[in-house]
Amino acid sequence: MIRRIIKGVSLLLILSTAMFLLSPQIGMASEHVVKPADLQRALVAASQGRADNLSKLESFFASEAGQRTLRLAGAGSAKVERALPLLDDEELARLAGLAERAQADFEAGALNNQQITYILIALGTAVLILLLVVLID
Repeated sequence: MIRRIIKGVSLLLILSTAMFLLSPQIGMASEHVVKPADLQRALVAASQGRADNLSKLESFFASEAGQRTLRLAGAGSAKVERALPLLDDEELARLAGLAERAQADFEAGALNNQQITYILIALGTAVLILLLVVLID
């Protein structure tokens, strides 16, 4: 009698396990929280924003004043160019915003050469410090 009950329970467990494994929809969400198309658009936008920020900083450091200031600070443009891609997105966006504002102020005549030199030294130093922090971690 007990053997029949054990056989029946075993058969029931085997059938329920088979049903669970054969129907993958059980336990899965019927709809994704984030649609793949939305996720792809967000990734493309983030990638484009990062590329834009990198190009802004590279052009800022490639300017004549930027090159001169980097030489005075003892940081070659090669070091800065290697360090820029290592920055995270937030820091890259912050530095690009600073560089853009400094460029706009300089072009508008609001900053003189000495002030732009100080800004370039600060930006170059920030990039080098961030590079050191990344390499140490």
